Amino acid sequence: MRRLFPVTDETAVPAQEGVPEAGAPDGGGREWSLAELAAVYAYPHPEPGAPRPWLRANMVSSLDGAAQHEGRSQPISSAADMRIFGTLRALSDVVLVGAETVRQEGYRPARVRADFAGARKAAGQGPAPAIAVVTASLELDFSLPLFTSPVVPTLVLTGAAAAPDRVAAAEKAGARVVVAGDGMGVDPARAVRALAELGHTRLLTEGGPRLLGQLVAAEVLDELCLTISPMLTAGDAQRIAGGPSVVVPRRFALASLLEEDGFLFGRYRRS
Repeated sequence: MRRLFPVTDETAVPAQEGVPEAGAPDGGGREWSLAELAAVYAYPHPEPGAPRPWLRANMVSSLDGAAQHEGRSQPISSAADMRIFGTLRALSDVVLVGAETVRQEGYRPARVRADFAGARKAAGQGPAPAIAVVTASLELDFSLPLFTSPVVPTLVLTGAAAAPDRVAAAEKAGARVVVAGDGMGVDPARAVRALAELGHTRLLTEGGPRLLGQLVAAEVLDELCLTISPMLTAGDAQRIAGGPSVVVPRRFALASLLEEDGFLFGRYRRS
């Protein structure tokens, strides 16, 4: 069964041009259409003047708080979760991801989605979002398709003190290296600014937990798209966000909630 639990959200925009208009959800057993998902997950209207970057995260969690099972998120995901995953990517300019997640999940370049080609063109976007890898060490396998055959060049965000030989290896592989920190690591706020300066204002992060924790602590996360998987895993898997706790918990407001086959797909925005 598929259901929509409507929540008033005056900041959302209609489905983008080039995506067919969605009909009213019928509560039946059919899949959510791409048009319906694009409308629900549309980025907010840009403010007057220079566009402000908007950073959203997309994560999945089991009922008992696990973000992964045996090191990967796929076992606690679903077909509906993957449709939303693809829609969020198709709406974004760039996908921000941590190096460890790249290694564990076997990240590949974002693909061109024909269903969203018209919408991306109308929004002034390229054919597919860029992948931006956050890494201090640059210990990455630059022979992977993520670096050798992306539709748009992969970005590597690192610090000014990164090893020159690893920077050279990344650039030789075709990646664009972006300095977003004064030392070895990346400063989250500076990373967001650096991506905006490259024209990427519709930002999406897919974690992992350590990167999401850093973004939360730096107060640069605007929105969390969270899938609650109706599964129990036990074990010692990470939560969706790791690292030190914030001094005061951040309050987010529910913007929309979808349900399909027991999976809940919530969208929360900074209050």
